[in-house]
Amino acid sequence: MPRIIPPENLGCPPIRALTFDSLGLIKVTEARGKERGTPTVVNTWGEMNASRTVLAASIDDRLRNPLLAVARKDGNVEILNPCNGDLHFAYSVYGDDGCAPEDNEISALHLFRKTIDDQAERSCTLLTCTKKGDVSLRSVKFPDAHSDSTDDSSPKTWKACGSGEILVGKVDGSENFSLFGGRRVEATIWDLEQCTKIWSAKSPPKDNLGIFTPTWFTSATFLSKDDHRKFVTGTKSHQVRLYDISTQRRPVLSFDFRETAITSIAEDPDGHTIYVGNASADLASFDIRTGKLLGSFLGKCSGSIRSVVRHPQHQVIASCGLDRYLRVYDVKTRQLISAVFLKQHLTGLVFDSGFTGEETAVANTVVEAETEEIMDQEDDETEKVPPVKRKKSKKEKRCREIVSEDKDDEENEDETEKASVKTKKSKKEKRSRETVPEDEVKDELRSKKSREHKKKTKKVKHNQEED
Repeated sequence: MPRIIPPENLGCPPIRALTFDSLGLIKVTEARGKERGTPTVVNTWGEMNASRTVLAASIDDRLRNPLLAVARKDGNVEILNPCNGDLHFAYSVYGDDGCAPEDNEISALHLFRKTIDDQAERSCTLLTCTKKGDVSLRSVKFPDAHSDSTDDSSPKTWKACGSGEILVGKVDGSENFSLFGGRRVEATIWDLEQCTKIWSAKSPPKDNLGIFTPTWFTSATFLSKDDHRKFVTGTKSHQVRLYDISTQRRPVLSFDFRETAITSIAEDPDGHTIYVGNASADLASFDIRTGKLLGSFLGKCSGSIRSVVRHPQHQVIASCGLDRYLRVYDVKTRQLISAVFLKQHLTGLVFDSGFTGEETAVANTVVEAETEEIMDQEDDETEKVPPVKRKKSKKEKRCREIVSEDKDDEENEDETEKASVKTKKSKKEKRSRETVPEDEVKDELRSKKSREHKKKTKKVKHNQEED
């Protein structure tokens, strides 16, 4: 039956992943909030430069003054602040000249979590190894972010191999022992305090056909943080090998996985489960006690896997590679939870286990409040400040003059029309005024005539009566 993710496992838990690519960029991907959500890219640090490809990375995600170390293709090692990307210190493993040979790139880097003291000044210890086996153990102090960092003492150096190429370098959980291996270089365990080799593996015997498989380690990891005696390696010949230095020099267990080279191996906190990725984009989990395949992760990639990391707190693992995707899987169901496209070929990946998602939410609310205050202040300033008059160009002035002239002509025409109308009205009014008195005069004349006629008639009657 197909595996189904229960509703409570949908989405990605609050995680913070830092990815590194072939152009030297560092991208920060976060899934924020208490509830499960979708991870997104929140920051990108650095400039695109193929000569500054990140070859290896290590993080010390302590709560106070966390640090991130990256090794680049040009031989420079940089110590950054994983919260904001600020550079604390940088140096070249090739000395003051800084000339990086093409065949002697940095192949391993580890940033120690051990703290020298609890004072205010910050410090770190770095382990680097090149392909030719030049191992360096260096301590650095940087009391202030604004002051120059200095080396605590001269670095310890030794040669991890006489010939071949070192391709794998790991430090155990106690940070007292290291593991090195590579092309034509057998796996070896070194004591970091004494800088001496304490164990070396022996090549496996020939197979049934009498064919000897040359040594070519591509990845490795310790099974437990408390025990450096058991470790697992991956080879170019698609083999997974389990070593126990307390029993024998040859592998205790060996099995094949698909038909392409093993490119990355990650351990689970339970101490017996491992996650294996190869060059054909296959990702699976194994029980290393028996070599049994527990299952393959769904959501197959389309490019070679370059890094697989198990989150120390949440039940998820993440992988990245040449297909430019950061993929997050659920450990129990082996289902793909989320995939983020990051544009460049990815070379590495680390988790910031100190990230909870709640702090960013609080920080976001504070930032939003501050932005609102700033916007209100800007609005008040814009209200107070009078508008600035822009200087008019010659063309605009000429156009304005032409428009104003046209308007004046129209106004003059309107005024002339109004004046003519007024003159016409005034003539009519004069005529009316002239006609009105003539009528009155006629009426008066008529009334006088009628009066005179009445007087005459009265006189005639009076005369007749007298006669």
